[in-house]
Amino acid sequence: MEIAFALDTFYAVMAGALVMFMAAGFTMLEAGLVQKKDVSEIVTKNIGLYSIACIMYLVCGFMVMYPGDATIISGVLPEFSLASLGLSTSLANEDIGIPYGMAYSQQADFFFQVVFVATAMSIVSGAVAGRMKLVPFFLFAVVLTGVIYPIQGYWNWGEGFLNQMGYSDYAGSGTVHLCGAAAALAVALVLGARNGKYAADGTSLPMPGSNIPMAALGVWILWLGWFGFNGGSELAIASEGSAIAVSQVFLNTNMAACGGVVTAIFLSLILTGKMDVTMAMNGAIAGLVAITANPLDPSAGAAVLIGASGGALVYFSILFFDKRLKIDDPVGAISAHGIVGILGVMVVPFSNDASFAIQFIGVVSIASFTFIASLITILVINKFLPIRASDEEQYEGLDKSEIGVEAYPEF
Repeated sequence: MEIAFALDTFYAVMAGALVMFMAAGFTMLEAGLVQKKDVSEIVTKNIGLYSIACIMYLVCGFMVMYPGDATIISGVLPEFSLASLGLSTSLANEDIGIPYGMAYSQQADFFFQVVFVATAMSIVSGAVAGRMKLVPFFLFAVVLTGVIYPIQGYWNWGEGFLNQMGYSDYAGSGTVHLCGAAAALAVALVLGARNGKYAADGTSLPMPGSNIPMAALGVWILWLGWFGFNGGSELAIASEGSAIAVSQVFLNTNMAACGGVVTAIFLSLILTGKMDVTMAMNGAIAGLVAITANPLDPSAGAAVLIGASGGALVYFSILFFDKRLKIDDPVGAISAHGIVGILGVMVVPFSNDASFAIQFIGVVSIASFTFIASLITILVINKFLPIRASDEEQYEGLDKSEIGVEAYPEF
């Protein structure tokens, strides 16, 4: 029994470390796809948001997401508590209200959960790149990671109303990725597009990224980290059954990403005559997001098809948001994590006994709550502290106005 506990604890910690490394992936992806004059700023955003997410989740987010019986409205609104500040080796597992039987240490559980919170906030960072000031961004991160994310996370993983209804989301296509994308959409709408992104007649103008190899490295890091994201969500590895389950999750995660890449590449080739590398990268992410809601039950072949569906959807979604809706998303985060996140949640019933109706209720609940709460939050912040960089600051680059250190001073 002690050996199993030790193995499962070690597995949870190592899976969390892989997911933590995804923060580097998001940083490299976003730094590669923004303009050279904004690279230091986006790097600072990502380092800062990760640190804020960890602190806020310790201060209150963890206990909001896993309140046990401490709720204001049962299944919907948990109480706020600072109990997780006391996490230490002297605290027994039973002293914090985790709703499932613990097969690993409380500290390992916190670490594994907190890196998911940071992932959701990283999605926002990419969507608002190139025109949002740092201080308002970090203030928004405090609210999203400490309050908004944990509340909707409670609905699913903390035995809230979605969990009670039978909503199924294994590793967070909805709880993590859709949540982050809904928040990103709310902020992007208030923020507006980067200067020079759209011509007077509304035509979308290209704004080439600073470093495609860096962005590609970011995608590879995310791909690697996703094995911890999905594989770690099995929450155990010490038994024969759990070891086989983890192996299947790893297999399906990888195959879905491959399906997304191939589909996005060939769609680009068929429709434009060229293989767009940025679409290939978003195809990989889309495939990973699409399989995240259920990487365990489908066959490997079905995982390829799920990933391919994500790759196709993200291709057309990015074009729709950019050219039709005129919503500026420099890295395609809203499409790759939000629109494809919806797909991931809604295809779950094809491979297990989940209900399409309940899955849809989950999508609507997570997206609407996160969007409305994020919209109110960013409007309040903007009222007292303008969130958008001035025209002059955008022209010179946020590296100069916000950081004082240019990533590419020779340009």
